Amino acid sequence: MDFIKRHFYILFIIFTSFVTRFVFFGYPTSTVFDEVHFGKFITGYFTGEYFFDIHPPLAKLLLSLMGYIGGFVPGFSFAEIGQAFGDKTYMWLRLLPTFAGFLLPIVIYKLAQKLKLSNLTSLLIASLVIFDGGILVQSRFILLDSFLLLFGFSAFLAYAHFRENNKTKFLILSIILASFAVSVKWTGVSFLGIIGLLELIRIISTRDIKSFTTKLPLFIIAPIIYISFFVIHIQLLPKSGPGDAFMTPEYQKNLKGSRYETDSNIAGKSLFMSVIEINKEMYRANRDLTASHPYASKWYSWPFVGRPIYYWHQDSGNDTSGAKLDSRIYFLGNPLAWWLATIAVLYILIDIIPRSNDLSNLKNYIKQRKIQFLIVLGFVVNMIPFIGIDRAMFLYHYMPALIFSYFGLGWLSTQFENKKVQYTILIIIIASFIFFSPIFYGTALTADQYHWRLWSRVWE
Repeated sequence: MDFIKRHFYILFIIFTSFVTRFVFFGYPTSTVFDEVHFGKFITGYFTGEYFFDIHPPLAKLLLSLMGYIGGFVPGFSFAEIGQAFGDKTYMWLRLLPTFAGFLLPIVIYKLAQKLKLSNLTSLLIASLVIFDGGILVQSRFILLDSFLLLFGFSAFLAYAHFRENNKTKFLILSIILASFAVSVKWTGVSFLGIIGLLELIRIISTRDIKSFTTKLPLFIIAPIIYISFFVIHIQLLPKSGPGDAFMTPEYQKNLKGSRYETDSNIAGKSLFMSVIEINKEMYRANRDLTASHPYASKWYSWPFVGRPIYYWHQDSGNDTSGAKLDSRIYFLGNPLAWWLATIAVLYILIDIIPRSNDLSNLKNYIKQRKIQFLIVLGFVVNMIPFIGIDRAMFLYHYMPALIFSYFGLGWLSTQFENKKVQYTILIIIIASFIFFSPIFYGTALTADQYHWRLWSRVWE
């Protein structure tokens, strides 16, 4: 009992994170949202047929590895949302994202502690992540973002260890993990960029000249890791496939069965130049995406719970009274938690603006508000890439910034100097999560029960 008492908070986080992620694991037994895309990509690794995606390959490689371990056999088409899976091997493909989603709140709790926040405040921040419907939904299916978040915030945790004890191995680990985040999605560069910026500020402020030659060069690890995953990607896709049309004849020359394979007038590309070409095409494809989407939303709407994304739907018959039942899964988030966190970030943004009397000792002013500046830095850096982008963007793009806003809410709750405030917030977010959980898990609802949960017209 003493052990439980001393470690109650972390045990609570492990238990609730595990239960919320793995309850109903494998449900629904049909394709959900972008599983129709990533399932095809995984199949490509098994058949060796070249495919093209706008994201780097690490997460897809990890998903494919789990498929290999679980006996996944190509053949399922992943043709449309709601298509019933033919066997149980799809659960292996969902396992790793779900496990990453389970680990994330534990990392967040440890990171909050490293930032010198109290155990209760760390519990609150981790609970905000646990009971966020958007983060939950994104981690339960064959999707990429739970890897992005786990690698990115684990990189921050490793960097916090480095800053605490100045052991180079933790800086190396943080760079490796941040490189993994970039290798999942390009938006992961924010994690690497923040770590690089913080390290540069540390070196300049402490005048640690030695670190210029011993610490900063370590960041060369990042491009090496990033390129390495593309090398594996290319080696696993030696055959002509559905992605040929995106690539130049010189690239296709290296693909078995392509129309350029035997063309003596065309020279194939080297491995390194092939990696360069894929990245150029990824950039071009991202830039040129012009198609609209009914569930797209603008970046400035995300902190206020902009348009959610309709992931899945199924007719579930009738209840005992004869009322029609439907099961739906939305990427929505936990509205009360998002709104409270947005208020916290806005407050911090205003609060950290130095007054005239603070300018006389600006360095000390910033040092006293180190956590607030870190929260604002993380939030802003993760929002900036989406400002001015014209292509369709979605609410899930907000998740890294959202977690920083949760740190903001956790910090702001400490300013009341009353633990009841933190417990109240915790109760509110758990109650909100329970109320909205049917559209996170796809539980059957009547039309009235469903509409009770549509608090805004844009949510429909």
